[in-house]
This record gives sequence, C-alpha cells and structure tokens, in this order.
Amino acid sequence: MLEKLMEKLQSWAAASRIKFDPSSLNDPVAMQTQWTPVKRGGSSFRTHEIVTTDPNILEFKPTLVSRIFCLVFMFAGIVAMVISFAGPLSDKSLFSIEMIMPFLIGLVFMTIGSVMYYFSTLPILFDKYKTSFWKGRVAPDQISEGKNIKHYAKLSDIHALQIVSEYCRGNKSSFYSYELNLVLKSGSRINVVDHGNIEKLREDAQVLSSFLSKPVWDSTIIRVDNNSLNQIESIRTD
Repeated sequence: MLEKLMEKLQSWAAASRIKFDPSSLNDPVAMQTQWTPVKRGGSSFRTHEIVTTDPNILEFKPTLVSRIFCLVFMFAGIVAMVISFAGPLSDKSLFSIEMIMPFLIGLVFMTIGSVMYYFSTLPILFDKYKTSFWKGRVAPDQISEGKNIKHYAKLSDIHALQIVSEYCRGNKSSFYSYELNLVLKSGSRINVVDHGNIEKLREDAQVLSSFLSKPVWDSTIIRVDNNSLNQIESIRTD
C-alpha cells in the first residue's frame, strides 16, 4: 500500500510540473530572453534579504545565517592553525608533517571562509539617486570612465524581474536554488541574488517590483493539470 502511494505521489509530482511558457506573458521581451539559470550552482538556504536603507535606495544584504556559515569556515581554519602549534615545541620539528599538515588545512579553510565572506557581503544596490543598479563596493560614478562594470544597469533599462530555478545535485544532498534576475529591455539578464528560499525570494521580488514599478516574471510557480488532480483524488479513495 505504501509503495503504491509513493509511486502515485511521484507520478503526480512529475505530472504537476508544466514547463513554463514565456508566451503566456504576452511580452516580446519575454520571448527574447533566456529562461535558464544565469549562474550555475546556488545555496540551499537564504543568503540575502532586501533592506530599505532609504526611501530611494534598496539593498540586498547577507542574512545572519549566511554570515555565520562563512565565519564557521574561517573559525575552523584558525583553530586548526592554532592546534598545529599546540603542545611542547620540543616534541615537534618546526617543519614536521605533524605541524605542516594541520596548518595548511587550517589555512585552506580560513581562506575559503574569507573569500566566501568577501563576496557574500558585496553591496547589491538599487539607487534612485544614482538611477542605477550595481554590485560592488565602488559606486558606478566613482569608477573611471570607460571601465566595464559586470553587474550594472541603469534603472530605466530594467524591463522586468525574473525568477528561475535550478536543481543542484550534490554528493550527499540535492536541492533547488532560485535566482532573481533583472531582465533588460534588450532581453539580456543580470543576476541579483541566488538562494534556496523561494518564499522569501518572492517576497523580496515583490518589494523590488513596487520600488521599480516593474513586473515579476515567476517561472517557478507549479501548475497542476486535470490529470494530476485525478491522481490526487485516486490517492484519497484508495
């Protein structure tokens, strides 16, 4: 009985997911843009949250969980490095394997944590004063003329906000990560944030939508067809 129930549930889950059709948006730009992830990989938890720092400025900042995740790597690395020097130095050679290996492992963990913390805390700003969106610690008007900015757009060039999903498969676990992207009038896209909490991502997208007066194109909404509804009814009656 349980096996039959699981088979029906799996069948319903597969049938309930209908591929998103951009033509349903009735917008030619939606047909020009891509609906695959902008960046590969992602996170199983919420990494960023939207914050109103000023009536004319919205900013995505790293969540507390995201900061702690990075700091754990840094702390583990520091501990390993300290342990490598722990104990009487007379019992160890300065360049012995007992000292070098823990030190190198600790250095790797600390470096990984530091790099993750640096990139996770990069400012992500929508600024009406500067009429711009950008990622980075230097504002566009502070960068020398002619230098290319990878994550930058004029607010007037933003056509819509896009939400797409990606199934991330790991060795021990798999999860969905969700991207919030900017769709420009040209159909090109710029990634804003990418994390695993779709409910919070949708909430942040709505806040940003109101701020920019732009629509949200959400391709992650699950649609259920009549066949799926019949399968659910069949499960109930068995």
